[in-house]
Amino acid sequence: MDERCALEVAAVRALEEADRARTTWTEDDRAWASLAAAQVVGEDATPPTFVARRAALALERIDTRGSKLPRTVRAWHWRPWVGVAVVVLAVLVGVAVDRIGSERRINVLAPPVLLLVLWNIAVYAVLGAGYVVHYGDAGPLGPLRRVVVRLAAASGQVRAPRDGDTDPVPHALAALANDWVVQAAPLYAMRAARVLHLAAAALAVGVIVGMYWRGLAFEYRATWESTFLDAPFVGAALTIFYAPGVWLTGNAVPDVAQIEAIRAPGSANAAPWLHLIAATLAVVVIVPRLALALCTWLVERHRAARVPVALDEPYFVRLLRGLHDGPVSVQVIPYSFTPDPAAQATLAAILARAVGGNAAVTVAPMVAYGADDGIAPQASAPAWTVVLFNLAATPEPETHGAFIGAMAAHATASTPWLVIIDEAGLRVRLPDDAARMEARRTLWRTLCSDRQCVPIFVDLAAPDFAAAERALDTALASPARAFG
Repeated sequence: MDERCALEVAAVRALEEADRARTTWTEDDRAWASLAAAQVVGEDATPPTFVARRAALALERIDTRGSKLPRTVRAWHWRPWVGVAVVVLAVLVGVAVDRIGSERRINVLAPPVLLLVLWNIAVYAVLGAGYVVHYGDAGPLGPLRRVVVRLAAASGQVRAPRDGDTDPVPHALAALANDWVVQAAPLYAMRAARVLHLAAAALAVGVIVGMYWRGLAFEYRATWESTFLDAPFVGAALTIFYAPGVWLTGNAVPDVAQIEAIRAPGSANAAPWLHLIAATLAVVVIVPRLALALCTWLVERHRAARVPVALDEPYFVRLLRGLHDGPVSVQVIPYSFTPDPAAQATLAAILARAVGGNAAVTVAPMVAYGADDGIAPQASAPAWTVVLFNLAATPEPETHGAFIGAMAAHATASTPWLVIIDEAGLRVRLPDDAARMEARRTLWRTLCSDRQCVPIFVDLAAPDFAAAERALDTALASPARAFG
């Protein structure tokens, strides 16, 4: 998934997970987004295509309601002008350096570009060591890279939600900021590195341009001085330092006699030395930095087109259910009790959330206490089966356990079989006895654990939809979600 689509998907996901109560982005909105996206992309679309299109449609609708989420997403898109501005600024800084030597004299033994050359050599050493240690994996952003990313992605504009803030948008933006930094870190690392490599090359270009520009109007004199070094040693040191410039220009470093002649207070016209300095900068700084910028641009382009999105996570699994097969058929089988119509409607709403809003829920007749036959799926068996127990009943291995075992015998890896336990009846009997409620839950957890399934506790009379949704996600993601 490319960068723009991945960011939009992350934004919509952050909102849908933050707005568990469906106050800003309702269940009808979510179902509309899924249906509209499926119609646009067609039944042969791949999951990434469907998810990306759904996110784009959702943000379009959210934008019409004046929410700041779409505006923030647009602000987080990469601003190419930031990279251009950094490079232009680097050129201007290089050109604006006042002097390349004090009093128009260049100390060839310690030229003013010495720090620039040594700095770049140190950067190459660090990059090489980092690549060997991390084998090319993205590491944490350094301070300069973080500055570039903040300028270009406006990531500092998100404020932390206030305590008690019921608006899901601030919570969604905070979650998006955290998640997107992790998700896009490898891409941003390469992008910031590319800009900084280009800026380093531009700085060297600016220094060379400023050097020659001033050399047209003023005469610079080359000299050197030292308390401890003599001409032969200086000649050897200069031969090493200016070796890249000598290789590029073909002009050799002056011999020992010429070097001795320019020892302070002596001097000579600095033009040959300026050529060596410019050529050395070109070989040591400009060319390697441009090569690194090209390499990082290629990696950046690859990563920008392939931002990882974990479509096997529960959120995306919910979205993708029913994409190709229409509404998901869910059959609820109550055991030893019959839920009233209100409870059935609540359960249908919870299950609709679990399957991404596209569900057809039916409630089968109650299975009598102690019965465990007649439940084998037939040719027209539903895609999902939900066994509904009552927390008011004490779980018994020979009855409830046997029924779960009978269900397990017909389970398949592609057919979720879930256990939901309604707490409403016991809560009426024990309205203020949380300890006994938890003790009863523990008994059911033990019974289900022994049979390799995960129970989901829901009060169908006063449901906590957010908690129920999280519990369903956990159960569906569990290796023991299907019996058998």
